[in-house]
Amino acid sequence: MQSREQIYDMLCGILVDEFEIEREDITLEASLYQDLDLDSIDAVDLVIKLQQMTGKKIQPEEFKAVRTVDDVVNAIDGLMKQ
Repeated sequence: MQSREQIYDMLCGILVDEFEIEREDITLEASLYQDLDLDSIDAVDLVIKLQQMTGKKIQPEEFKAVRTVDDVVNAIDGLMKQ
């Protein structure tokens, strides 16, 4: 099982590598849409990457409420505990 810190690090890696977001812009409080400038297509791509890395199926409706980096970490943390 991964810790929240490991999930955060994994998420940061995806955001930097796949979406070319500056590492220093990524904080737990950062909004995916306002601060990190992701759009709905990016969000779908992010879900696919997270599914590949976790091996867990992520339901799109579970991700609809996700707004910040911390929300993503919480969602992945919850999935990993199932």
